[in-house]
Amino acid sequence: MKTASVLAFVLGALSLPIPAASADAARRPITHEDLWLMKRVGSPIPSPDGKWVAYPVASPAYDPKEQSADLWMSPSDGSTAPRQITHGKGIPTGTAWSPDSNKLAFSSKREGDAVPQIYVLDIRHGDARRVTSLPLGARSPLWSPDGASLLFVADVPPENVSKTRANVRAYDGFPIRYWDHWLDDRKPHFFVQDLAGGAKARDLLAGTGLAAMAGYSLRATETGDETDAAWAPDGKWVVFAATTERDITAFAEAAIQLFAVPASGGEPVALTRGADSYGSPVFRPDGRALIVKVQKGGDGMVYHHPRIASFPWPFSRSERRVLTDALDLAVGHLAASSDSRTVYFTALTEGHERLYSVPADGGSVRAHSLPETGCITDLAVGGPAMVADYQSATSPAEVVRIDPGTAALIPLTSFNSAKLAALDLPPVESFTFTSAKGRTIQSFLVRPAGFRPSAKYPLLVIMHGGPASMARDGWALRWNYALLAAPGYALVVTNYSGSTGFGEAFGQAIQRDPLKAPGDDVNQAADVAISRYGFIDGSRQAAAGASYGGHLANWMEATTTRYKCLISHAGLVNLESQWATSDFIYGRELMNGGPVWEQGPVWREQNPVRYAANHFKGTGWVTPMLLSVGERDARVPMNNTIENWSYLQRLQVPSRLLVFPDEDHWISRGEDSRAWYGEVRNWLARWLK
Repeated sequence: MKTASVLAFVLGALSLPIPAASADAARRPITHEDLWLMKRVGSPIPSPDGKWVAYPVASPAYDPKEQSADLWMSPSDGSTAPRQITHGKGIPTGTAWSPDSNKLAFSSKREGDAVPQIYVLDIRHGDARRVTSLPLGARSPLWSPDGASLLFVADVPPENVSKTRANVRAYDGFPIRYWDHWLDDRKPHFFVQDLAGGAKARDLLAGTGLAAMAGYSLRATETGDETDAAWAPDGKWVVFAATTERDITAFAEAAIQLFAVPASGGEPVALTRGADSYGSPVFRPDGRALIVKVQKGGDGMVYHHPRIASFPWPFSRSERRVLTDALDLAVGHLAASSDSRTVYFTALTEGHERLYSVPADGGSVRAHSLPETGCITDLAVGGPAMVADYQSATSPAEVVRIDPGTAALIPLTSFNSAKLAALDLPPVESFTFTSAKGRTIQSFLVRPAGFRPSAKYPLLVIMHGGPASMARDGWALRWNYALLAAPGYALVVTNYSGSTGFGEAFGQAIQRDPLKAPGDDVNQAADVAISRYGFIDGSRQAAAGASYGGHLANWMEATTTRYKCLISHAGLVNLESQWATSDFIYGRELMNGGPVWEQGPVWREQNPVRYAANHFKGTGWVTPMLLSVGERDARVPMNNTIENWSYLQRLQVPSRLLVFPDEDHWISRGEDSRAWYGEVRNWLARWLK
């Protein structure tokens, strides 16, 4: 099948709205209830024999007590409808198939559990049975090659705990917080649970020098420590990624290295060393190579692409081969083909995430031009089956099977098709221009529901976070394009300098120019859109962003008066206090050209608070502004929002402050999200209508 006809089939099968949908009076604009209550399909996990695909499906609710999530399963050929295989007994995470494709292991907090434990479900019969009983819980199971044991992660408390009754946190080194919580002395260890004989789980890192190091930690994510581990083909070793340098992150970069620990336990062996960081280890099915992601480090740059590297197994550090060295794109998810000849992966490119491949022994990278629109994420291979989630700006994630030979996506789920069919969701449109610095800048234009070419629409500029991120043709809960446009706004969403998906140099371009260059790109994108699209009313413009996008919103407040109003969620307004209070700091020194006390040009010239006097000149700090923040945010702590609020109030700029006590860097609770979207709608209507 030709690519165009395949894509048309896929879009129809996934029940995605077509461009003409906005003219269909039977379709209506999306509401927050539509957005929030859609099913949320998680990462697909194919069985080793390739016959089945398991995946979590969440059923959200506004009341957290009414939310649920269960495991579902589909045949990988799509021959029968999906079926539910767990039923409301706890939210499953970290699902893994047994080697014989008959059992699933997952972590869940079920009735009677104080903390999440590991469960095993035989898909042929019966309910899941609990196989661990650790006091601090267990997560992220991985089956041993012979199916007799499970590897998992559990936190281990320190041996000598203070007996004080005082309610106090004490620290002797950095870091002290991460994302949304205070750190303590617990450390993640790997355990192995043998499934026969009733033996207790054995701690592979107990008493080891590695685990005792002050800087030891597994790779961290927004939600905590993530398991980057893989069983060696013979089942005698476990390879994992960890850092021993977390305690130096106040003044240096911390590299993440690969280690191997005997499956019986013992001191881990360091497989890699140096400034580069490694993660996502997987073994080729033939057992002859270890495939990993690698990021260059130690050169003082703020960003490098994740690339794919291969090491021979048994391991040889000197024979590292970077398979995607010539590809100037960031690698997403990777998976080795069942015949071990090919490594498939996704990469971020120009607002999309697409499929690529490279020979496992080295060679040219192949772009499969799939998908043309939208994004594929969470790529995985089991036997002959390759699966992923597919999403776009007009459709939340659904599980698809991928045929790379015909560039086809075969839908396996369609949980939200009926709801989507009722909604007017115009697809995004891409446009580019050359910036004042000579860079090609890509943006998405989003039309509102019920779009009429003869009408005039206010412009809402959306600035993505990161900055090492990308505005994409994808579905989002926090900044949903269709919901933001629904009241009658044209959206422009720009991949400014510093965004991923446009080459490594583009991602590095904002080092020592963190706000001005991206801000100029955003403003120029708005000018280009106004000149190209006659339905945009250039006299009514607003801009909004969160995290790094919030930083840019605050920069706009300080330096321009072009917008009728601004919206900033979790944005810094003071480079200096953000550096001093965030959960990581050294990267900000690299970005800004040195430590804060040296007061280099960036600290002085790109700090929004230093432009407060622009208020009296009428050139900045005059735009009405809506501020919001989560009280538990450690990434851009609440103090920056309060500082911003103080400046706005002191300068008597119309402003409104929203503080969410239960939220972190994002607004993730249903009622909080509904309230936030309502406040945004009211704020825009007040100043743009």
